[in-house]
Amino acid sequence: MSNVLVAENVTKSFEGLIAVNNVSIVVKENTFTMLIGPNGCGKTTLINCCTGILKPTSGRIFLGDLDITGWKPHEIYKVGFVRSFQIPLPFIGLTVIDNVLGAMRNPGEAPLKASSIKKWADVEEKNMAKALDILAKVGLDKHWDLPSSSLGAAQLKLLEVAKGLSSGAKIIALDEPIGGVDPASADEILTHVSELKKEGLTFLVVEHRIDIAAPFADYIYAMELGSLISEGTPEQVLNDPKVIEVYLGEGATAPC
Repeated sequence: MSNVLVAENVTKSFEGLIAVNNVSIVVKENTFTMLIGPNGCGKTTLINCCTGILKPTSGRIFLGDLDITGWKPHEIYKVGFVRSFQIPLPFIGLTVIDNVLGAMRNPGEAPLKASSIKKWADVEEKNMAKALDILAKVGLDKHWDLPSSSLGAAQLKLLEVAKGLSSGAKIIALDEPIGGVDPASADEILTHVSELKKEGLTFLVVEHRIDIAAPFADYIYAMELGSLISEGTPEQVLNDPKVIEVYLGEGATAPC
């Protein structure tokens, strides 16, 4: 498998406070790669550096063969790397399908072409069909014409995934995709993500609920105090004494 995302020796500091300290990760294509660690350990800051929300203090970030270090978020989006946030951010005044359509490109958005329906009607029709297909893949097709404000917590998380898919992304970074939802809904969300992986998508997932998410992961990186402390398969990382100590305290053993 080829590398989709590579972060090399990334450091991010804020006026002397080092939030991410010389971290290197590799995300391979068609994988579910997890990033775990306690609150404040630097997971989201690392994602922000990779997606252009923050500029690394040092280090390099590559998307395939492209060096995207320091690129703006909209530039990174255009080359196929998108992300979600811990709190879903739908356009609450729009329907579910309009939220998905909003992430797609259409020549009708250009002021000089908007008045000529012939220049964009075919694209709009194709986008509509694509949006309905995407909603079916995340289990929201029955809600396509409802206002997004009517969706529940788990459905809003899935809508964020759908918006990422509609952009044509190669890799999607999900920040706590099962945060705040019940275990059954969490399993549903991750099952949809796992199915999408089979279609060629790659996921980098930040998650605290490792008991639910780890079985879906192909590879895990664990962070503490801004640094990587472990990496490997879920079994390797979750049985690493350093990881156990961070989560359960010194002298603890892995739960049965």
